[in-house]
Amino acid sequence: MAATTGRDAGTAASPAFPTPGRIGTIDLARGFAVCLMILSHGTNGLMPFDDFPPWGQVPVHAITKFSSSLFVIVFGVALAVAFVPRTGAPDWPRRRNRLLWRGLVVLFWYKVLTVVEMAGRYDRETIVDTLLYRNFPSFVEILGFYAIALLWMPWLLPLWARTPAWLRWLSPLAVAFASWWLLHHFDFWGVPQLQALVVEHPDYYTWGQLARGPLVLLGLLIGGLLLRWYGDARTRLALACALALCGAALLGVFALRAGELRPLLVEIARNTGKHPPELMFMLFSVGGALALLALAVAGGERLAAWLRPVAVVGSDALMAFIVHIAVIFLLFRQVLGWYQAVSYTQALALTAGLILATAGWIWLWARLRTAVRPPPDRRR
Repeated sequence: MAATTGRDAGTAASPAFPTPGRIGTIDLARGFAVCLMILSHGTNGLMPFDDFPPWGQVPVHAITKFSSSLFVIVFGVALAVAFVPRTGAPDWPRRRNRLLWRGLVVLFWYKVLTVVEMAGRYDRETIVDTLLYRNFPSFVEILGFYAIALLWMPWLLPLWARTPAWLRWLSPLAVAFASWWLLHHFDFWGVPQLQALVVEHPDYYTWGQLARGPLVLLGLLIGGLLLRWYGDARTRLALACALALCGAALLGVFALRAGELRPLLVEIARNTGKHPPELMFMLFSVGGALALLALAVAGGERLAAWLRPVAVVGSDALMAFIVHIAVIFLLFRQVLGWYQAVSYTQALALTAGLILATAGWIWLWARLRTAVRPPPDRRR
C-alpha cells in the first residue's frame, strides 16, 4: 500500500500525541543515550580503560555501547514524528531551513568541542588537521555525524513521505548493502577521510553517513509507527513489546554466536568492531538500543516524568554535550588535574554528579529562555 503524503500523515497521525509540546518518550529515549555517553566519557575521560576494575569493564562500560546506536535511531524517530508529517505543508521550506540551521549550529559546536577535547594533549598542527577533517576526535565525533546528517536529511524527508511503504521498509537493508559494497569495493579516490565520513575507515574514529544510515532509516520507520500508535495505550504497548522482542532477538543471536561471552564483551567495551561497524558489535549495540527504546515507549509520559533528569538531558542533547565535555576536559582534567588521579569508584561518582548537574543546567537554561522570550503579539 502506498504511503500517505506528508500533508495526509500530519492530519491523520498528529492527534495521537496528547500535547503539541515535547514528547516525553522521545526525550527519555534520547536521554538514555546521552546519559550512557556521559557515563562512558566521564569514566574514560578520567582514567584509561586498562585501569578499570573488571566490573567497570563488564557490565558498566559494555552497556554504554548501546548509546551511539540508540542516539542515531532516536534521531530518525524524532524526524519522523516532528518533520515528516509536515513535508507537504505550505511552511515546509521554513521547517526545512530550521533543520539546516540546526545542522550548522551543531557543526559549529562540534568544532569548538573538538578544540576543547584536544587542547593540552595535542599540538596546534594536529588540532588544525582535525578541524580540517584530516583527522577526527573521539569523544565528540558523533556530533560530526549528527551535523552532516542534518545538512542532507531534510532534503530526503519529502521523498521519504511519498515513498511506498514496502520500499521504505526495505530501505535500511538497501543502504546497509550499499555501505558494505562501497567499503569493500571502492577506494574513494584514495582519500581515507572521505571514506571515513561516508562508510567509515578502520584508522579513523568516526560515524559514516551510509554506515549508520540504516539506523536513521530504522528510526524513521519506528517513528512512523509511534506517530500512529502513541495515543492508544494498547497499541503503544504493542509497539514497545515488538521493539523489546527485536532487541532480545538481536542480543540472543549475539549470545549464541559469542562463544565465551566475557572476553567478547571486554573487546566490545574497548570499541572493537565499532568502526567500521562489525556484526557482533552491532548485534549487541542495536539490541540494547532497541530494548531501551522499548522501555521509553512503554513508559510513555509517565515514565518520562518519573525519570525527569534523564528526560531533561534528552530534551537538549547538544547542550548536554557542551556541558559534559567542557566539565570533563576543562574542569576535571585541566583545572583540577584529576586525570589518572582518582579511583574508578570516584570517577563513577563524579560522572553521576555530572549527569545530574547537566540536567540541572539544561532545566535552568530552558527556564531562562522562557523568561526572556517576548510575549506573543495579541494584535495578530
